[in-house]
Amino acid sequence: MKNITIPSNYNYIAAFLTFACNYRCSYCINYFSGKNFANKIISGNDWVKALNRINSREDLPVTLQGGEPSLHKDFIYIINNIKPTLHIDILTNLQFDVDEFSDKVDSDRLKRDAPYASIRVSYHPAVMNLNDTVLKVKRLLALGFSVGVWGVLHPEQKDEIISAQVACLSEGIDFRTKEFLGEYNGQLYGTYKYVGSCSKKSKKQCLCKTTELIVGPGAAVYRCHADLYENRQPIGNLLDENFKIEDIPRRCNFFGHCNPCDVKVKTNRFQEFGHTSVNIEQISD
Repeated sequence: MKNITIPSNYNYIAAFLTFACNYRCSYCINYFSGKNFANKIISGNDWVKALNRINSREDLPVTLQGGEPSLHKDFIYIINNIKPTLHIDILTNLQFDVDEFSDKVDSDRLKRDAPYASIRVSYHPAVMNLNDTVLKVKRLLALGFSVGVWGVLHPEQKDEIISAQVACLSEGIDFRTKEFLGEYNGQLYGTYKYVGSCSKKSKKQCLCKTTELIVGPGAAVYRCHADLYENRQPIGNLLDENFKIEDIPRRCNFFGHCNPCDVKVKTNRFQEFGHTSVNIEQISD
């Protein structure tokens, strides 16, 4: 199939291998607007075929995520068969056999010159054991993998996350925190560029332009995370021979029901603060 060139202004490539997860964290951002996920799962062979169409840049990897990406039955096959010119990052809770993983995956395949780790572990204190997580991370680090841990500063877990950060740093593990995004006790948390974008109080029209390639479990491509999580109509599919990225603003009728991932003010792939994934204009009733 024809190659797909990533626009120069794109900041992120997300490949959601599956929405399956072995945990059910109450604050999971995937469930911000409820659960209406597309159920189609494709084989590792199809994922490789789809992702290998992508021509990206040295500083822009494809990030395998979910759900929990390691629950895809062909997780390791996908990693080992993505073309070498396409860098790979992984978002995971690390609840897989790290010895089996390290036996089958070359650590150099998941390593690049970047200001953050290629394997980014989400630590959730309500469902994960810190000591077990530390041991797994240290095992992978010793084997040459690029690994870091991230914790969400949820109001109920903030103290535990900070304590875990101190413990990890003392062990030589990079541990960074992320702002909690979403609702808690009737309050919306997060720093958002567009007022009212996540209020869920009304639906307005707008023009929205993304800086991300968001690919769902069936290789369908979506305008934004909100469209992905709410299973709205995709704009194409990587397995479609004729698909190409159109770097254009698109009409949307769902402003007010945006997903926090799309409209939060955050760091870009260079860890520079002030980036937002989408640019929204012409908001109207």
